[in-house]
Amino acid sequence: MRRLTAVAILLFATLTACSDDKPPAAAPVAWSKVETSAEPVTLTAHDDQLLIGLRHRGAKVVPELQLLDSTGKRTPIAVKPNPASPYAFEAIWYSIAYDGKQLLALGGAAGGAHSNTRWTVWTGTPQTGLIERPQNFFTFGGQTAGDLYSAVITPSGRALLGSWGGVETGNDAMVWLPKSDGKWTRQNPAKTVLQSTPSLLVGPGFGTTLGDSIVMVGSQVRLGSGKVAQEATVWRSTKLNQGWTRIVLPEPGGRSQANTATCAKDCVISGYVDGQLAIWRLQPDGTAQRLHGVPSIPVGDKDKLPPPIVNGDKVVQIVAQDNKIKVLTGQGDHWTVQESTGPEGQATDAVLMPDHKVYLIAGTSLWKTTLS
Repeated sequence: MRRLTAVAILLFATLTACSDDKPPAAAPVAWSKVETSAEPVTLTAHDDQLLIGLRHRGAKVVPELQLLDSTGKRTPIAVKPNPASPYAFEAIWYSIAYDGKQLLALGGAAGGAHSNTRWTVWTGTPQTGLIERPQNFFTFGGQTAGDLYSAVITPSGRALLGSWGGVETGNDAMVWLPKSDGKWTRQNPAKTVLQSTPSLLVGPGFGTTLGDSIVMVGSQVRLGSGKVAQEATVWRSTKLNQGWTRIVLPEPGGRSQANTATCAKDCVISGYVDGQLAIWRLQPDGTAQRLHGVPSIPVGDKDKLPPPIVNGDKVVQIVAQDNKIKVLTGQGDHWTVQESTGPEGQATDAVLMPDHKVYLIAGTSLWKTTLS
Protein backbone atom coordinates (compact mmCIF):
# COMPACT_ATOMS: atom_id res chain seq x y z
CA MET A 1 0.00 0.00 0.00
CA ARG A 2 2.82 2.42 0.89
CA ARG A 3 4.47 1.65 -2.43
CA LEU A 4 1.22 2.39 -4.28
CA THR A 5 0.78 5.62 -2.30
CA ALA A 6 4.30 6.72 -3.15
CA VAL A 7 3.73 5.98 -6.83
CA ALA A 8 0.45 7.90 -6.76
CA ILE A 9 2.13 10.89 -5.12
CA LEU A 10 4.95 10.82 -7.65
CA LEU A 11 2.48 10.59 -10.56
CA PHE A 12 0.40 13.47 -9.16
CA ALA A 13 3.52 15.61 -8.74
CA THR A 14 4.59 14.86 -12.30
CA LEU A 15 1.18 15.76 -13.73
CA THR A 16 1.07 18.95 -11.63
CA ALA A 17 4.48 19.99 -12.88
CA CYS A 18 3.43 19.33 -16.47
CA SER A 19 0.24 21.34 -16.07
CA ASP A 20 2.21 24.27 -14.67
CA ASP A 21 4.59 24.29 -17.62
CA LYS A 22 3.71 27.15 -19.97
CA PRO A 23 4.46 27.12 -23.70
CA PRO A 24 7.83 28.72 -24.32
CA ALA A 25 7.51 32.40 -25.09
CA ALA A 26 7.98 33.28 -28.74
CA ALA A 27 11.36 34.80 -29.46
CA PRO A 28 11.29 38.61 -29.63
CA VAL A 29 11.34 40.29 -33.03
CA ALA A 30 14.65 42.03 -33.66
CA TRP A 31 14.28 45.30 -35.53
CA SER A 32 17.05 47.37 -37.07
CA LYS A 33 16.81 51.14 -37.31
CA VAL A 34 16.70 52.73 -40.75
CA GLU A 35 18.44 56.09 -40.76
CA THR A 36 16.40 58.84 -42.40
CA SER A 37 17.10 62.47 -43.15
CA ALA A 38 14.02 63.58 -41.19
CA GLU A 39 11.12 62.21 -39.13
CA PRO A 40 9.14 59.51 -41.01
CA VAL A 41 5.36 59.99 -40.99
CA THR A 42 3.92 57.83 -43.81
CA LEU A 43 4.77 54.64 -45.69
CA THR A 44 3.38 53.65 -49.09
CA ALA A 45 4.38 50.46 -50.89
CA HIS A 46 3.90 49.51 -54.53
CA ASP A 47 5.48 46.28 -55.77
CA ASP A 48 9.13 46.49 -54.64
CA GLN A 49 9.12 50.27 -54.20
CA LEU A 50 8.60 52.01 -50.88
CA LEU A 51 7.70 55.68 -50.50
CA ILE A 52 8.78 57.24 -47.21
CA GLY A 53 7.00 60.47 -46.33
CA LEU A 54 9.11 62.66 -44.04
CA ARG A 55 8.67 65.69 -41.84
CA HIS A 56 11.74 67.93 -41.70
CA ARG A 57 11.05 70.22 -38.77
CA GLY A 58 12.50 73.69 -39.14
CA ALA A 59 13.33 73.34 -42.84
CA LYS A 60 12.10 75.85 -45.39
CA VAL A 61 10.03 73.03 -46.93
CA VAL A 62 8.90 70.74 -44.11
CA PRO A 63 7.45 67.85 -46.18
CA GLU A 64 9.97 65.55 -47.84
CA LEU A 65 9.65 62.31 -49.80
CA GLN A 66 12.04 59.47 -50.60
CA LEU A 67 11.74 56.39 -52.81
CA LEU A 68 13.43 53.20 -51.60
CA ASP A 69 13.97 50.52 -54.26
CA SER A 70 14.62 46.78 -53.95
CA THR A 71 18.40 47.29 -53.85
CA GLY A 72 18.14 49.56 -50.80
CA LYS A 73 18.92 52.68 -52.81
CA ARG A 74 17.05 55.77 -51.64
CA THR A 75 16.20 58.54 -54.10
CA PRO A 76 14.73 61.87 -52.98
CA ILE A 77 11.59 62.97 -54.80
CA ALA A 78 11.28 66.72 -55.26
CA VAL A 79 8.52 68.37 -53.23
CA LYS A 80 7.37 71.64 -54.81
CA PRO A 81 5.03 73.90 -52.81
CA ASN A 82 3.33 76.73 -54.64
CA PRO A 83 4.76 80.10 -53.46
CA ALA A 84 1.18 81.35 -53.08
CA SER A 85 0.38 78.62 -50.52
CA PRO A 86 2.16 79.33 -47.23
CA TYR A 87 0.67 76.27 -45.50
CA ALA A 88 2.12 73.97 -48.17
CA PHE A 89 5.62 74.75 -46.91
CA GLU A 90 4.59 73.58 -43.42
CA ALA A 91 2.51 70.57 -44.47
CA ILE A 92 2.69 67.20 -42.74
CA TRP A 93 1.89 64.19 -44.92
CA TYR A 94 -1.40 62.56 -43.96
CA SER A 95 -1.64 60.16 -46.89
CA ILE A 96 0.32 59.39 -50.06
CA ALA A 97 -1.04 57.17 -52.83
CA TYR A 98 1.15 55.65 -55.55
CA ASP A 99 0.24 53.26 -58.36
CA GLY A 100 3.74 52.82 -59.79
CA LYS A 101 3.36 55.83 -62.09
CA GLN A 102 1.45 58.69 -60.54
CA LEU A 103 1.51 60.19 -57.07
CA LEU A 104 -1.32 61.76 -55.11
CA ALA A 105 -0.64 63.21 -51.66
CA LEU A 106 -2.64 64.89 -48.94
CA GLY A 107 -0.87 67.27 -46.59
CA GLY A 108 -2.07 69.38 -43.69
CA ALA A 109 -0.76 72.14 -41.44
CA ALA A 110 -2.47 73.82 -38.51
CA GLY A 111 -3.14 77.49 -39.02
CA GLY A 112 -5.53 80.40 -38.77
CA ALA A 113 -7.24 81.89 -35.72
CA HIS A 114 -8.65 78.51 -34.65
CA SER A 115 -5.59 76.40 -35.64
CA ASN A 116 -7.73 74.34 -38.02
CA THR A 117 -5.92 72.05 -40.44
CA ARG A 118 -5.21 73.75 -43.77
CA TRP A 119 -5.23 71.02 -46.39
CA THR A 120 -3.00 70.84 -49.45
CA VAL A 121 -3.19 68.49 -52.46
CA TRP A 122 -0.12 67.35 -54.36
CA THR A 123 0.20 65.40 -57.61
CA GLY A 124 3.04 64.29 -59.83
CA THR A 125 5.39 61.40 -60.54
CA PRO A 126 8.70 60.27 -59.03
CA GLN A 127 10.38 61.91 -62.02
CA THR A 128 8.58 65.28 -61.96
CA GLY A 129 8.22 65.42 -58.19
CA LEU A 130 5.21 66.20 -56.05
CA ILE A 131 3.70 69.51 -57.09
CA GLU A 132 1.19 71.30 -54.88
CA ARG A 133 -2.09 72.23 -56.60
CA PRO A 134 -3.63 75.25 -54.81
CA GLN A 135 -7.36 75.05 -54.15
CA ASN A 136 -10.09 77.52 -53.35
CA PHE A 137 -10.44 77.98 -49.57
CA PHE A 138 -13.94 76.49 -49.59
CA THR A 139 -12.79 73.28 -51.30
CA PHE A 140 -11.69 71.96 -47.91
CA GLY A 141 -12.54 74.85 -45.54
CA GLY A 142 -15.46 76.85 -44.26
CA GLN A 143 -18.08 76.54 -41.53
CA THR A 144 -19.24 73.08 -42.63
CA ALA A 145 -15.75 71.66 -43.16
CA GLY A 146 -14.97 68.26 -41.75
CA ASP A 147 -11.78 66.23 -41.82
CA LEU A 148 -9.68 64.54 -44.50
CA TYR A 149 -7.74 61.34 -44.03
CA SER A 150 -6.86 59.45 -47.23
CA ALA A 151 -5.74 59.92 -50.81
CA VAL A 152 -6.45 56.96 -53.10
CA ILE A 153 -5.75 55.95 -56.69
CA THR A 154 -7.84 53.29 -58.47
CA PRO A 155 -7.68 52.13 -62.10
CA SER A 156 -10.82 54.24 -62.59
CA GLY A 157 -9.44 57.44 -61.14
CA ARG A 158 -8.24 59.30 -58.05
CA ALA A 159 -10.08 60.53 -54.98
CA LEU A 160 -9.65 62.26 -51.65
CA LEU A 161 -11.66 60.98 -48.69
CA GLY A 162 -12.96 62.75 -45.62
CA SER A 163 -16.10 64.21 -44.09
CA TRP A 164 -18.29 67.30 -44.53
CA GLY A 165 -21.25 68.96 -42.86
CA GLY A 166 -24.26 66.74 -43.39
CA VAL A 167 -27.07 67.24 -45.87
CA GLU A 168 -29.49 66.52 -43.01
CA THR A 169 -27.48 66.25 -39.79
CA GLY A 170 -24.02 65.58 -38.39
CA ASN A 171 -21.28 64.93 -40.93
CA ASP A 172 -21.56 62.95 -44.12
CA ALA A 173 -18.75 60.83 -45.54
CA MET A 174 -17.25 62.88 -48.35
CA VAL A 175 -15.44 62.10 -51.60
CA TRP A 176 -13.55 64.72 -53.61
CA LEU A 177 -12.80 64.07 -57.29
CA PRO A 178 -10.39 66.01 -59.52
CA LYS A 179 -11.24 68.20 -62.47
CA SER A 180 -9.02 68.60 -65.51
CA ASP A 181 -7.75 71.99 -64.27
CA GLY A 182 -6.24 70.52 -61.10
CA LYS A 183 -9.10 71.63 -58.86
CA TRP A 184 -10.99 69.19 -56.64
CA THR A 185 -14.73 69.12 -56.08
CA ARG A 186 -16.95 67.63 -53.38
CA GLN A 187 -19.40 65.00 -54.52
CA ASN A 188 -23.02 64.85 -53.37
CA PRO A 189 -23.65 62.03 -50.86
CA ALA A 190 -27.41 62.61 -50.67
CA LYS A 191 -29.55 59.47 -50.75
CA THR A 192 -26.52 57.20 -50.51
CA VAL A 193 -25.09 55.24 -47.57
CA LEU A 194 -22.51 58.03 -47.18
CA GLN A 195 -25.22 60.36 -45.86
CA SER A 196 -25.98 60.72 -42.15
CA THR A 197 -29.58 60.76 -41.01
CA PRO A 198 -31.24 61.72 -37.69
CA SER A 199 -31.17 58.05 -36.68
CA LEU A 200 -27.82 56.97 -38.18
CA LEU A 201 -24.54 58.91 -38.16
CA VAL A 202 -21.79 57.71 -40.50
CA GLY A 203 -18.15 57.99 -39.45
CA PRO A 204 -15.44 56.51 -41.68
CA GLY A 205 -11.89 57.54 -40.82
CA PHE A 206 -9.56 55.60 -43.12
CA GLY A 207 -9.65 54.73 -46.80
CA THR A 208 -7.93 52.37 -49.21
CA THR A 209 -8.73 50.58 -52.48
CA LEU A 210 -9.69 47.12 -53.70
CA GLY A 211 -9.42 47.04 -57.49
CA ASP A 212 -11.76 49.73 -58.86
CA SER A 213 -13.47 50.03 -55.46
CA ILE A 214 -12.86 52.54 -52.71
CA VAL A 215 -13.03 51.01 -49.23
CA MET A 216 -13.62 53.23 -46.20
CA VAL A 217 -13.67 51.91 -42.63
CA GLY A 218 -14.85 53.46 -39.38
CA SER A 219 -18.07 53.20 -37.43
CA GLN A 220 -21.70 54.15 -37.58
CA VAL A 221 -23.74 55.38 -34.63
CA ARG A 222 -27.37 54.34 -34.31
CA LEU A 223 -29.65 56.76 -32.45
CA GLY A 224 -33.10 55.81 -31.28
CA SER A 225 -35.29 54.51 -28.46
CA GLY A 226 -33.05 56.21 -25.94
CA LYS A 227 -30.06 54.08 -26.94
CA VAL A 228 -26.81 54.82 -28.71
CA ALA A 229 -24.99 52.00 -30.50
CA GLN A 230 -21.59 52.40 -32.19
CA GLU A 231 -20.76 49.65 -34.70
CA ALA A 232 -17.61 48.97 -36.73
CA THR A 233 -18.57 49.52 -40.36
CA VAL A 234 -17.19 49.39 -43.90
CA TRP A 235 -18.36 51.49 -46.87
CA ARG A 236 -17.39 50.16 -50.30
CA SER A 237 -18.03 51.43 -53.81
CA THR A 238 -18.23 49.33 -56.95
CA LYS A 239 -16.19 51.78 -59.02
CA LEU A 240 -14.59 54.97 -57.71
CA ASN A 241 -17.55 57.01 -56.33
CA GLN A 242 -20.30 54.79 -57.69
CA GLY A 243 -22.44 52.05 -56.18
CA TRP A 244 -21.75 52.53 -52.48
CA THR A 245 -22.81 49.85 -50.01
CA ARG A 246 -22.51 49.66 -46.24
CA ILE A 247 -21.38 46.55 -44.35
CA VAL A 248 -21.70 46.38 -40.56
CA LEU A 249 -18.89 44.18 -39.29
CA PRO A 250 -20.00 41.13 -37.28
CA GLU A 251 -19.77 40.67 -33.50
CA PRO A 252 -19.55 44.42 -32.79
CA GLY A 253 -20.07 44.06 -29.04
CA GLY A 254 -21.33 47.06 -27.13
CA ARG A 255 -19.06 49.59 -28.89
CA SER A 256 -16.75 49.03 -31.81
CA GLN A 257 -14.68 50.84 -34.39
CA ALA A 258 -12.75 49.86 -37.52
CA ASN A 259 -9.51 51.87 -37.59
CA THR A 260 -7.55 50.72 -40.63
CA ALA A 261 -7.47 48.13 -43.40
CA THR A 262 -5.29 46.38 -45.94
CA CYS A 263 -6.92 45.18 -49.16
CA ALA A 264 -5.52 42.89 -51.85
CA LYS A 265 -7.61 39.84 -52.81
CA ASP A 266 -9.84 40.67 -49.84
CA CYS A 267 -9.66 43.13 -46.95
CA VAL A 268 -8.28 42.60 -43.47
CA ILE A 269 -9.56 45.27 -41.07
CA SER A 270 -8.23 46.21 -37.63
CA GLY A 271 -10.01 48.10 -34.88
CA TYR A 272 -11.50 47.44 -31.49
CA VAL A 273 -14.54 45.96 -29.78
CA ASP A 274 -15.31 47.05 -26.23
CA GLY A 275 -11.81 48.46 -25.78
CA GLN A 276 -9.93 45.39 -27.04
CA LEU A 277 -8.16 44.78 -30.34
CA ALA A 278 -10.41 43.21 -32.99
CA ILE A 279 -9.63 42.05 -36.52
CA TRP A 280 -12.10 41.24 -39.29
CA ARG A 281 -11.85 39.79 -42.78
CA LEU A 282 -14.08 41.14 -45.58
CA GLN A 283 -14.57 39.01 -48.68
CA PRO A 284 -15.13 40.51 -52.16
CA ASP A 285 -18.77 39.34 -52.05
CA GLY A 286 -19.39 41.54 -49.00
CA THR A 287 -19.47 38.79 -46.38
CA ALA A 288 -17.36 39.46 -43.30
CA GLN A 289 -16.14 37.53 -40.30
CA ARG A 290 -14.45 38.52 -37.08
CA LEU A 291 -11.22 36.62 -36.50
CA HIS A 292 -11.23 34.64 -33.26
CA GLY A 293 -8.40 34.04 -30.83
CA VAL A 294 -7.00 37.57 -31.23
CA PRO A 295 -4.92 38.35 -28.10
CA SER A 296 -6.42 40.78 -25.60
CA ILE A 297 -4.68 44.07 -26.30
CA PRO A 298 -6.29 47.31 -25.07
CA VAL A 299 -7.17 49.70 -27.92
CA GLY A 300 -8.91 53.01 -27.30
CA ASP A 301 -10.28 55.91 -29.32
CA LYS A 302 -6.95 57.75 -29.40
CA ASP A 303 -4.75 54.73 -30.12
CA LYS A 304 -3.13 54.29 -33.52
CA LEU A 305 -3.09 50.97 -35.34
CA PRO A 306 -0.83 50.38 -38.33
CA PRO A 307 -2.62 48.64 -41.21
CA PRO A 308 -2.62 44.86 -40.78
CA ILE A 309 -0.11 42.83 -42.80
CA VAL A 310 -1.14 39.81 -44.84
CA ASN A 311 1.79 37.40 -45.14
CA GLY A 312 0.61 34.35 -47.10
CA ASP A 313 -2.05 32.67 -44.95
CA LYS A 314 -1.00 34.65 -41.87
CA VAL A 315 -2.29 37.95 -40.55
CA VAL A 316 0.23 40.13 -38.73
CA GLN A 317 -0.83 43.07 -36.59
CA ILE A 318 1.72 45.36 -35.00
CA VAL A 319 0.55 47.20 -31.90
CA ALA A 320 2.03 49.39 -29.19
CA GLN A 321 1.17 48.60 -25.58
CA ASP A 322 2.68 50.87 -22.94
CA ASN A 323 5.02 52.16 -25.67
CA LYS A 324 6.34 48.64 -26.25
CA ILE A 325 5.97 47.18 -29.72
CA LYS A 326 4.27 43.80 -29.99
CA VAL A 327 3.94 41.66 -33.12
CA LEU A 328 0.77 39.54 -33.24
CA THR A 329 0.66 36.74 -35.82
CA GLY A 330 -2.50 34.79 -36.53
CA GLN A 331 -3.06 31.68 -38.60
CA GLY A 332 -6.64 30.48 -38.35
CA ASP A 333 -7.66 30.85 -34.71
CA HIS A 334 -4.09 30.40 -33.42
CA TRP A 335 -2.18 33.55 -32.49
CA THR A 336 1.28 34.24 -31.13
CA VAL A 337 2.52 37.41 -29.47
CA GLN A 338 6.13 38.51 -29.80
CA GLU A 339 7.85 41.34 -27.99
CA SER A 340 10.24 43.58 -29.93
CA THR A 341 13.80 44.73 -29.45
CA GLY A 342 14.54 48.18 -30.78
CA PRO A 343 11.47 50.32 -31.49
CA GLU A 344 9.46 52.06 -28.81
CA GLY A 345 6.62 54.58 -28.78
CA GLN A 346 3.42 54.71 -30.75
CA ALA A 347 3.25 52.49 -33.85
CA THR A 348 1.65 54.49 -36.65
CA ASP A 349 2.36 52.80 -39.99
CA ALA A 350 3.71 49.52 -41.35
CA VAL A 351 4.09 47.84 -44.74
CA LEU A 352 5.25 44.46 -46.02
CA MET A 353 7.51 44.32 -49.05
CA PRO A 354 7.83 41.38 -51.52
CA ASP A 355 11.14 40.29 -49.95
CA HIS A 356 9.29 39.76 -46.63
CA LYS A 357 10.84 42.86 -45.09
CA VAL A 358 8.51 44.83 -42.85
CA TYR A 359 9.01 48.56 -42.41
CA LEU A 360 7.54 50.19 -39.32
CA ILE A 361 7.19 53.75 -38.07
CA ALA A 362 7.36 53.72 -34.28
CA GLY A 363 7.82 56.89 -32.31
CA THR A 364 9.80 59.20 -34.58
CA SER A 365 11.93 56.51 -36.24
CA LEU A 366 11.79 54.02 -39.09
CA TRP A 367 12.56 50.34 -38.41
CA LYS A 368 12.75 47.16 -40.43
CA THR A 369 12.73 43.42 -39.86
CA THR A 370 12.22 40.28 -41.94
CA LEU A 371 9.22 38.02 -41.39
CA SER A 372 9.78 34.29 -41.43
